[in-house]
Amino acid sequence: MKIAIGNDHAGTEYKLAVIGLLKSMHVEIKNFGTDGTDSVDYPDFIHPVAEAVENDKVDFGIIICGSGNGASMTANKHQKVRAALCWNKEIVALAREHNDANILSLPARFIALPQALEMVQTFLDTAFAGGRHERRVEKIPCV
Repeated sequence: MKIAIGNDHAGTEYKLAVIGLLKSMHVEIKNFGTDGTDSVDYPDFIHPVAEAVENDKVDFGIIICGSGNGASMTANKHQKVRAALCWNKEIVALAREHNDANILSLPARFIALPQALEMVQTFLDTAFAGGRHERRVEKIPCV
């Protein structure tokens, strides 16, 4: 499995912990995020993640910023991207099961680090349910 990860300055600590989790699972990682805490513009780090997902260069993406909103909005500008802003593992599971989310957006300033890691694990462990949800997901893109 290949995962692209991107973050701004608010998400650096969380990104490093997520990378540690992913490496322990032998996941290949494409790190597009900043490694520092100096203020940066999140779109510069989120667009490359969304492009990697959109162009099938990775299986999934994980994006992290302070609220998760800016990152999610940026990623969702790309066709074939379904970025879900999540704040607990139940929402993560539903985003995967019902919406076939392919990017997880984490709000670093509003969730605890152990919770974020649990959410990543849930994201990777949960499959898309298909069925009636597939019809709905097919209606998401504006084409």
